[in-house]
Amino acid sequence: MELQAILNYQEIDKKLYALERELAGCEERKEYIKAKKFLESAADKLDAYDAKAAQLKSEAVGLTKKYLAAEDTLKDFANLDELVEDGADISFYKKKALSISDQLKKIKAELSALTAAINSTHEEYQKLKKQVIAMQKQYKDAFEKYNAVKASKEGERKAIEVELAEARKGVSPEVMEKYRTKRKEKVFPVVGKLKNDRCPFCGMEPPLAARSKLTGGGVIECDNCRRIIYE
Repeated sequence: MELQAILNYQEIDKKLYALERELAGCEERKEYIKAKKFLESAADKLDAYDAKAAQLKSEAVGLTKKYLAAEDTLKDFANLDELVEDGADISFYKKKALSISDQLKKIKAELSALTAAINSTHEEYQKLKKQVIAMQKQYKDAFEKYNAVKASKEGERKAIEVELAEARKGVSPEVMEKYRTKRKEKVFPVVGKLKNDRCPFCGMEPPLAARSKLTGGGVIECDNCRRIIYE
């Protein structure tokens, strides 16, 4: 008796399932989801650009300190002529000058690479910012269009819900809860009749011990697809 009731319920539920699939597959929803996902991922990307900008700023500060240190060292050469006249070792200052020259070349190369990275990051950030502004408008339009499609189906959905509420009266709360749980897990149809000793949905053959429970109107759960089977 209850088996027939849940089958009747499922037959009505097919209409609701079809409606849900129709809404899920409509172009308006696809555009809405596309825009939503882009904006969600864009937020993470913008955060990443902020972090990168902070890193580049730190590198720029570091290079500035290196440059100032090299500049201070060059001050030692301001009175080089006097130092040489006083007997200073010219070879020492020559080596020091070469070392500073190498440092400055390295700083110059690092500055060039850092400038390129800053410019690239700035361009990428500005490009993404423009895309976000454009997508925000698309998201708003897509959201309104999708809501309009859902609203156009609301009367149909409510009518099916009324039928389901009536059909639910013949099903025990325990069975109904089990059915609804599987329905939420995107399992549909939920209940089916054993076919050639196999699950009618996935084709798996239930163990003999399980099939013996089907006699007398019993039901079992498929070990593979988790649907409910009767005989």
